[in-house]
Amino acid sequence: MSTATETQRGRKAPAGERVADWADGRLGVYSLAKANMRKIFPDHWSFMLGEVALYSFIIIILTGVYLTLFFHPSMEEVVYHGPYVPMQGVRMSEAFASTLDISFEVRGGLLIRQIHHWAALIFLAAMLVHMMRVFFTGAFRKPREINWLFGFLLFFLGMLTGFTGYSLPDDLLSGTGLRFIEGVFLSIPVVGTYISMFVFGGEFPGMDLIPRLYPVHVLLLPGIMLGLLVAHLILVFYHKHTQYPGPGKTEKNVVGMPLLPVYMAKAGGFFFLVFGVIAILSAVATINPIWAIGPYRPDQVSTGAQPDWYMGFAEGLVRVMPGWEINAWGHTLVLGVFIPIVLFPLVLFAIGVYPFIESWITGDKREHHILDRPRNAPTRTAFGVAWLTAYLVMLVGGGNDLWATSFHLSINSITWFVRIGFFAGPVLAFIVTKRICLGLQRRDKDKVLHGRETGIIKRLPHGEFIEVHQPLSQEDLHKLTQHEQPEPYEVGPAEDENGVRRKIKGSQKLRAKLSKGYYGEDNVIPKPTAEEYKEITSGHGHH
Repeated sequence: MSTATETQRGRKAPAGERVADWADGRLGVYSLAKANMRKIFPDHWSFMLGEVALYSFIIIILTGVYLTLFFHPSMEEVVYHGPYVPMQGVRMSEAFASTLDISFEVRGGLLIRQIHHWAALIFLAAMLVHMMRVFFTGAFRKPREINWLFGFLLFFLGMLTGFTGYSLPDDLLSGTGLRFIEGVFLSIPVVGTYISMFVFGGEFPGMDLIPRLYPVHVLLLPGIMLGLLVAHLILVFYHKHTQYPGPGKTEKNVVGMPLLPVYMAKAGGFFFLVFGVIAILSAVATINPIWAIGPYRPDQVSTGAQPDWYMGFAEGLVRVMPGWEINAWGHTLVLGVFIPIVLFPLVLFAIGVYPFIESWITGDKREHHILDRPRNAPTRTAFGVAWLTAYLVMLVGGGNDLWATSFHLSINSITWFVRIGFFAGPVLAFIVTKRICLGLQRRDKDKVLHGRETGIIKRLPHGEFIEVHQPLSQEDLHKLTQHEQPEPYEVGPAEDENGVRRKIKGSQKLRAKLSKGYYGEDNVIPKPTAEEYKEITSGHGHH
């Protein structure tokens, strides 16, 4: 009831209602809330992967704000006289000294540092797993291609943000990583030297690096990521949430729970659960103990230097690449570094544009809100597993020295294993995954036609022994048969109806071959037809 009505009746509306009416009259809060607070969200455990990434990002922002109050982004040298005795009298940068102060003098500083770092690792891990869920289920299809790009850019910028934050303490480990980056810049033909001088403000390490990395880490990259995150969530609201196949679920509806109060209550509890797990992990597992490593010095290199896991792919590419060089006209092109730094962004770019590639291959321009079961898209699933295999192989390459020392192996043997595995591993993973998907499709077809095995053996009157099968419920039958099986794209006959040879583009031939790889006879197990089902369940089957 409005305030005007209350006043007419001689009663004054409560203060809260008056504030709500005031805000609604100027901002339209009530109509906006009415339209969106009852929005339906489906319920499935895999949807929480994106929530873990979101909540980890919030934790990163909160802890990062606290750390900025005490960190000094300066490379001016000071002599340490703080409470950590082994470092007393050591010359170091103000950035390193302030990080020690955060760890040993600021109340709760070390725990906040740990939470910040662990949350960053979990954020990127959750982002990767969330993207794999979206990839394997086909949730990136129209109309969500742009949202896939937003998520991909969030992951990529998260890697850059993590690297810049990892480098801020100016310790020996992060300094070794920055020396690696300098080598990457210098390997770029023609402009590499200029890029290095611009980034480092002169010869490495220079005096400007930390002051330059600091605003990039705390303002530029987080600001862009926050904008992408807001856009990502807006599109999730606008497009409505995807859902797994099931009875009553169509491309035009969403079956689930309302945002308020059910989903918000669950989401709020899950946020504190994620925060609690990260806090416990940070309290019991030390990460990046810079006091045990020491400040960066250009004449020293940290042994066992490893980047955070998300940079392991790039590190592995450089470590296992042969030291090839080309010397011409007084210049040296270091292929051993240049090829990996070109290959790494190309792989990431292929991931980012994959939705558009698949849409072109399949010719599917329809909207999709029902998710695929990964087994029903064997080629796509095989591509995803192949990429993960390549990533894991390169992760081993990025830590080849630790693998060698921990398991008493030859580092040369590990390097050659990674070199071979980078090419052979994804191919084997692709073939095996595809065969597994097709096998699961065959099992689904058998379950639809014959039902679920019960383990009960029955003897028929004429002496034959059979196993009794339990018919599937209508819900299970729908889940196993609702998916589509499109026909592969064909370029058509070489000649038209008048006998004139048609002009067929090379792109059409390529699309036809790739489409056959998605929907051809060897890539799809035909679903059971209604006639087959009626025949097998009419009394002649083993039910």
